Amino acid sequence: MSSREFDLILFGATGFVGRLTAEYLTTALPEGARVAIAGRTIEKLVDTRAELGPIAANWGLVVADSSDPTSLAAMAARTKVVVTTVGPYLRYGRGLVGACAAAGTHYADLTGEPLFIHDIVERYEGIALETGAKIVNSCGYDSIPSDLSVYEIYRATVADDTGELEDTTLVASLKGGMSGGTIDSGRAMMEDVAADGKRARILAHPYSLSPDRALEPDLGRQSDQAFARAASIDPSLDGWVTTFIMAQHNTKIVRRSNGLLGWPYGKQFRYREVMSAGRSKAAPLVAAGVAGGIVAGMASGAVLSRVSLGRKLLDRILPKPGTGPSEAARKSGWFQMRTFARTSSGAKYEATFAGKGDPGYQATAVLLGHAGLSLAFDELPARAGILTPAAAMGEALTDRLRGAGMTIEVKRA
Repeated sequence: MSSREFDLILFGATGFVGRLTAEYLTTALPEGARVAIAGRTIEKLVDTRAELGPIAANWGLVVADSSDPTSLAAMAARTKVVVTTVGPYLRYGRGLVGACAAAGTHYADLTGEPLFIHDIVERYEGIALETGAKIVNSCGYDSIPSDLSVYEIYRATVADDTGELEDTTLVASLKGGMSGGTIDSGRAMMEDVAADGKRARILAHPYSLSPDRALEPDLGRQSDQAFARAASIDPSLDGWVTTFIMAQHNTKIVRRSNGLLGWPYGKQFRYREVMSAGRSKAAPLVAAGVAGGIVAGMASGAVLSRVSLGRKLLDRILPKPGTGPSEAARKSGWFQMRTFARTSSGAKYEATFAGKGDPGYQATAVLLGHAGLSLAFDELPARAGILTPAAAMGEALTDRLRGAGMTIEVKRA
């Protein structure tokens, strides 16, 4: 792809998260990088490029629309990598994946939608394998910290020769807001399930994104629901944990990585994610409330999504896509993911993945930006197809994110 016009095109650069990603790229690009921003209208693209400052003055401008296959194909053919923030991907993402797969163009997105990934695996996996395209999903807070934390623990077990991974739990702590885009993605999935009830099985099954479900172990029920004392995960933890709203997606990504890499984590690898509810006297009530509230919220959302009046109500009460917090609020956010793992030999490991900035906005811009840069410039495994961050980029992405100031550490307990 060395003859292509651009190294990287950012599609959706005029949107909220797209703009944040573009701003970050102005600080992180290697010298000589050929970049373009893409969107539906040239006027907005011109304004966005001007607002990004002198570093972006020579960036290209590409007009493309998710509803126009011809424009998507033309865009994909001009670049090594397309990075897209245009979601919900169930509604707007399939065409771009198809264009990139056909052109042999690498691709990175922010999806937290298992139904979308399931669909593009069925439609475009074979094409991407033929052309060599790396189609990498979930390159933001969902699900790079989860995926790379387990991958780095696995690398430590290989170095120490301590056997395969078994029970592994991630505990999430964070300060940040729920983005309108994330909520809209959830709505897109609920509407999809409302239209076809069989699609709920994809959300419920722990191995629905596995590259070969027949080779996955039968480990019994692996629930994403949680309400427990933190010490039940590791004695070093205090307080309570509860259901983590992104666990249903992140756990599938991590399990898919295991399969794509040839199941090196182990056939008895059992993975779950929870969220810290704190240590106060009210923590048990908070934990129970969050766990119950997520279940109730998803159930009520699914019901409302079935009828026109319910969808109109959701339109009125939920945050709109493309909206987000102030710059001060974004900078005050943070996240810390601690992953506790035990191996078949009894060895224990703890990984920490932490970063500054609102995880869904500020931190995600860094994560997605470096995913795109890694696909464009790093020497990566020859693996192609519909991939995860760990399977596509692995330690190259870990090194980039450490260099960007994020903490990624693994220690043996």
